[in-house]
Amino acid sequence: MRKLTVFNFVSLDGYYEGPKKGDISWHKFGPEEAEYSTEMLSSGNILLFGRVTYDLMATYWPTPSVIENDPVIAKMINESEKIVFSKSLKKAGWNNTEIIRKKIVKTVHEMKQQPGKDMTILGSGNIIKQFAEKGLIDEYQLMVVPVIIGKGSSMFKDIKIRLNLNLIKTITFKSGNILLFFEQIQPAFVT
Repeated sequence: MRKLTVFNFVSLDGYYEGPKKGDISWHKFGPEEAEYSTEMLSSGNILLFGRVTYDLMATYWPTPSVIENDPVIAKMINESEKIVFSKSLKKAGWNNTEIIRKKIVKTVHEMKQQPGKDMTILGSGNIIKQFAEKGLIDEYQLMVVPVIIGKGSSMFKDIKIRLNLNLIKTITFKSGNILLFFEQIQPAFVT
């Protein structure tokens, strides 16, 4: 059975993006976080995105300046197998990307039951909420940035179920970021 993990930056007050769509200007990302990203990407997991995060990533990682400045992570993420969930995206221009347009919860539930690579959701707060409500997420890796931004988007706003989580690991970075690893207790697929 495949494992589904979430990796997301969150502010101390619980937002994954600022008040404007895609605002991640408050993220702190230093050499230690880059080292962790390299380690995470080397697992070979399939990367999952909502359309907004996919658009941000697809216009950033394949660019020549990013490939030159951050060649290891850029190579790994550009070569990774990727899935974007979108009803509106007509074509995926980023290599190794599959578009799933319908029944995303059912599709991921079925994928989890099959053998194959584990999956990691990067960013994509709306997708996280949908999968969390159905008990599909096995582990949450939340990079807590020591900043309060006051307004923004929450992954769990208006979530319809209670998520019981167990803290299994922490990593503290010199930047002040703290990476919290939570496993979901008693996950269940809810139809």
